[in-house]
Amino acid sequence: MKKSGILNRHLSGALAHLGHTDLVVVCDAGLPIPQGPAVVDLAFRAGVPSFAEVLTGLLDELEVEGAVAASEVREANPDCAALLTGRLPGLELVPHEEFKALTGRARLVVRTGESKPYANVALRCGVPF
Repeated sequence: MKKSGILNRHLSGALAHLGHTDLVVVCDAGLPIPQGPAVVDLAFRAGVPSFAEVLTGLLDELEVEGAVAASEVREANPDCAALLTGRLPGLELVPHEEFKALTGRARLVVRTGESKPYANVALRCGVPF
């Protein structure tokens, strides 16, 4: 049995399938998820687990070379905007409609229980060398 890192077997297994340039979307409970990407739904109750908690766990395990979020996050959810810009230098901001379209190109979507608006980010996988 794993004793550290991501213990959820579905999420851990999905992460092991990712490769360079694959997109992983970490989203709040309200983001519409299109048909196509694999989905690991971690939502339990409103706010649980939080977007910040899940993002932190993923960033501990993934090599990320780029990230995209909706520009609306700056005004609608300043705490999330601060988290994203603090953890993801070079974060690209696009209109929310463009972000939703990007979600359809993701290899994996990780849905959190977050109930604050625009708590979404697309992470582009890098390589550790």
